[in-house]
Amino acid sequence: MQQYNIHAAKTHLSALVEKAAGGEAFIIAKAGKPMVKVVPCMMQSDGQKRVGFLKGEIAIPDDFDQMGQNEISEAFEA
Repeated sequence: MQQYNIHAAKTHLSALVEKAAGGEAFIIAKAGKPMVKVVPCMMQSDGQKRVGFLKGEIAIPDDFDQMGQNEISEAFEA
């Protein structure tokens, strides 16, 4: 991933925004220290959020629909 210092990012902002919009993420650094990561928005051209953008980033347990079942039952039975 490419890294640009703040001065270069300000100088080439339009080109860098186009790169990010095209899917190429980059980092902006200050004095060589990474400060921010610029990534494209998760919006499609019609303004709708992209479905599945967290695929592979989270895991849902197999017993998800039963998690906390005992606590919930106890709360209603008490």
